[in-house]
Amino acid sequence: MKSPGEQVNQIQISKPDNIPHSHVVKFVGRSNELDNLHQELQKAERVAISSTVASVTGMGGIGKTELALQYALKFRENHYPGGICWLQARDIDLMVTEFLKYARIQLKLKFHEDIVEEDKIPYCWREWPFSGDILIVFDDVTSYESIEPYLPPNQPRFKIIVTTRRKKLAGKFVPINLEVLSEPAALELLESLISKSRVQRQLKEAKALCQQLGYLPLGLELVGQYLAEKPDLSLLQMMQRLKSKGLEQKSLKEPITKVTAQRGVKAAFELSWEELSNQSQQLACLLSLFASAPISWLLVEQCLLEEDKEDLEDIRDTILVKLSLLQHKGEGTYQLHQLLRQYFRSKLEQRSEAEKLKQSFCKVMVQEAQSLPQSLTKEQVDGISPFIPHVVEAATELQQWLEDEDLIQAFIGLGRFYQSQGFYKLAEPWLKQCLEVSQHRLGENHPDVATSLNNLAALYHNQGRYSEAEPLYQQALDLLKQLLGEHHPDVATSLNNLAALYHNQGRYSEAEPRYQQALDLMKKLLGEHHPHVAFSLNNLAELYLNQGRYSEAEPLYQQALDLRKKLLGENHPDVATSLNNLAALYLNQGRYSEAEPRYLQALDLRKKLLGEHHPDVATSLNNLALLYYYQGRYSDAEPLYLQALELTKKLLGEHHPDVATSLNNLAELYKNQGRYSEAEPLLKQALDLRKKLLGQNHPDVAISLNNLALLYLNQGRYSEAEPLYLQAIDLMKQLLGQNHPDVAASLNNLALLYHNQGRYSEAEPLLKQALDLRKKLLGEHHPDVATSLNNLAVLYKNQGRYSEAEPLYQQALDLKKKLLGEHHPDVATSLNNLALLYLNQGRYSEAEPLLKQALDLRKQLLGEHHPDVADSLNNLAALYLNQGRYSEAELLYRQALEIAVQQLGENHPLTQTISDNLSTLLDQS
Repeated sequence: MKSPGEQVNQIQISKPDNIPHSHVVKFVGRSNELDNLHQELQKAERVAISSTVASVTGMGGIGKTELALQYALKFRENHYPGGICWLQARDIDLMVTEFLKYARIQLKLKFHEDIVEEDKIPYCWREWPFSGDILIVFDDVTSYESIEPYLPPNQPRFKIIVTTRRKKLAGKFVPINLEVLSEPAALELLESLISKSRVQRQLKEAKALCQQLGYLPLGLELVGQYLAEKPDLSLLQMMQRLKSKGLEQKSLKEPITKVTAQRGVKAAFELSWEELSNQSQQLACLLSLFASAPISWLLVEQCLLEEDKEDLEDIRDTILVKLSLLQHKGEGTYQLHQLLRQYFRSKLEQRSEAEKLKQSFCKVMVQEAQSLPQSLTKEQVDGISPFIPHVVEAATELQQWLEDEDLIQAFIGLGRFYQSQGFYKLAEPWLKQCLEVSQHRLGENHPDVATSLNNLAALYHNQGRYSEAEPLYQQALDLLKQLLGEHHPDVATSLNNLAALYHNQGRYSEAEPRYQQALDLMKKLLGEHHPHVAFSLNNLAELYLNQGRYSEAEPLYQQALDLRKKLLGENHPDVATSLNNLAALYLNQGRYSEAEPRYLQALDLRKKLLGEHHPDVATSLNNLALLYYYQGRYSDAEPLYLQALELTKKLLGEHHPDVATSLNNLAELYKNQGRYSEAEPLLKQALDLRKKLLGQNHPDVAISLNNLALLYLNQGRYSEAEPLYLQAIDLMKQLLGQNHPDVAASLNNLALLYHNQGRYSEAEPLLKQALDLRKKLLGEHHPDVATSLNNLAVLYKNQGRYSEAEPLYQQALDLKKKLLGEHHPDVATSLNNLALLYLNQGRYSEAEPLLKQALDLRKQLLGEHHPDVADSLNNLAALYLNQGRYSEAELLYRQALEIAVQQLGENHPLTQTISDNLSTLLDQS
């Protein structure tokens, strides 16, 4: 049979190719893709087809054409002796015309006059005049069906590259999906266009510009050309222009000089837009409302509740993802490229349903913000974090579409998200905006304004910024009274908040009436039996606890516990909280046997209700460890402190205020055990963490300074302790005012340092200031007043001022008995101290019964193997030594030493003191 055409003799020497000219100055960031493309094209035949084909896919402007072009240029000499044919495939008719022209000119093929049009291209493939592999590129393919009739035969010599916006193409194509450039590659491309020095001089802005353009090669190339033409334009100014005009900015509209992609960014996207149905366009427009971040598909479905979920999935998967307009980022998560997002947003503004979509989006984001719990675990933070950028978008860019009743909710949610993690600086701008926005839209006199005032005040309260918190709390209270009347639950809550501030400031006389008002109001409005009443009872009880008014605190704590059990049932987190609070009271009273079962109940209940991994469980572990610490059960306390620390880190992250608290607690245990080298790094970590999270000026920072100073004091590192104590005092005075219990405690600590240094004249006025301040703030009858009396007495004793020391020791003892009962560890301490005074005076017959009482009391309360028992044994032995009762003294010294070694280790100061005393005795005897 005669062939429909005939081949002319081959007269050319050069291989045929019609590769377009590449206009890129430097091809960057695609070396791996080039190698991958080559490997795929060189693989052996697959299935039953002998040709090897590859498709390069990706969104418009991603660099598909340039990759194919660079591949053809790189490999044409050594790998494609049969030639290269480049076909523009978007317009099929034009493609056919150009290919037949290529066949006539490059391949020198002539067609017989009676050959029909549809046979011409198959004829060219069959009669290809050059031997060896041949590369055929179909650029910008819209569908497999459009090019299928024109594909070469299935012969290994034909290697085919297809570039397409479609994620997947039918046929046996191996997809190579292009992503945007990495930041280093994007910067390298920008440098090739505007010079390396210009980029390096403005590196921060250059990185931000690349990010703003979404690392899209076409966008970078167009903007780079624009900047090259304007050498005086800064990159910051360029970013501002892009932000102002978006895709309409001149640089993105069309190339200044030739580029491989002959369209601007918007025009490139327009080609894909035209392929979308109306429903697909609506979905794309909705997606543009989300932030430039991964999007949970559940949120999208919530925004379009009227649409069928399956229909939405089909549009997503078979159209938007397939056309590379939407990226699948992970399970149930998708994302738009920044520039595509801008493009779809501009299209949204032209649609009739724009307002409805914006309102629906804002409503869903508000629901997400409202669903945030008051406190967040790290696991919850990880789960919620992907939603946060979209809530931010609603609160900022789409704020005007938030309904009045929802206005503050997005801001409250954002503030809560950061505040619960201890990121107070990140929370503050959102809570400030909340107040400003609510005042602007709702007016100064609106309940939501009062809520906003209260939330900002609470943030400042947590930061220790008390002087800033107070006026905001007061404004919120006044506004609520004005709007809701004096008798409203929100007024009671506001009173409670202000009282809590005064409580933390040590302004107890101002806190108490407000706590009482809040309680009375809650009872009147909600009835005697309501959870809010239990909450108010608990707050008032805590105030009494801090004031040392234990007999008044206990019945309130018990009422709160009983009420919660009655209203909420035995198994409720608030019941666990009440058990914990009552245990804390018993701990302060030295009623350890009553505290322990309640701490254990609270811990068990929290584990049962909240799971083993919850911040409240960590709190319970810490509290139980503290009890064991007070009891000298150090081996029981340590593992609990460690569990609490690890759990807090796991749940809240390494950088959280509660982690600093856990570090501090563990360090205090090590300090008391004489494990100073282990305590110091923990105290420093706690201090650094508090400074970082809470700022340099926060009461907790002052506490950390105090604790580190006390460690140095115990180690005899006096020169290092003093500046820390002074810093702590200055900070306390600055934050809390001159009149605060914590200031008194800091003065006391500094005095103890001077005392240990023998600087008695400097210690005495500080101890007197601390005593006077405590009497003024806490009343004459408070355990801290007894402590101050004791410390001043110790100073006088060491100065030999025995007649002044004795009445102070006696007052301290009497006060402790009155406040804490006859059976309390602090009473044993006072008995011991008074006895030591008598010992120094040679009043042995008076000292002995006191020392024995202290010993018996410590054994009874703390157990036979507590360090304080060792201390009592040592003191009683010293009495016997002075009396020449050596055999009795030796027995006690040995008992004391055994306990000290067992509980504190051989290197603890108390252990060494007892050991030295025993050696002295043995030398004398």
